[in-house]
Amino acid sequence: MLMRTESFRELDRLAQLMGATGTWSKPSAMPMDAYREGDAYVIVLDLPGVSPEAIDIDVERNLLTVKAERRPVASSDDVRMDLSERPLGVFSRKVVLADTLDPERIEADYDAGVLTLRIPVAERAKPRKISVGAGARRNELRT
Repeated sequence: MLMRTESFRELDRLAQLMGATGTWSKPSAMPMDAYREGDAYVIVLDLPGVSPEAIDIDVERNLLTVKAERRPVASSDDVRMDLSERPLGVFSRKVVLADTLDPERIEADYDAGVLTLRIPVAERAKPRKISVGAGARRNELRT
């Protein structure tokens, strides 16, 4: 289970998308999907045009932070940019993980501009059977 604690997160995300560029002090948002699949939660983030080396994933206690940076393609003096509509800069997303997840075993995969994180459900949070005694304990208490 993922926990949303920021009440104006969607409004802030839309405002950041309007600006379309981010810096390390004020990063732009990245689109995200999150769902449960079997015994894991899956988070999928769109990061087209970002190299895997430019992605930084941190977990501190139950706060997952993903940061990525997309730099301009043209960096030499002989290139003149005529049109630049793709957002550049720093992108960031923070997700509060519930205690029922195991942040120690997060798996990350980046393919075709999509970052996929798999966060296993903690063993203590999985359903389990509880055995019921046959009454021997009750008979011991009577004597």
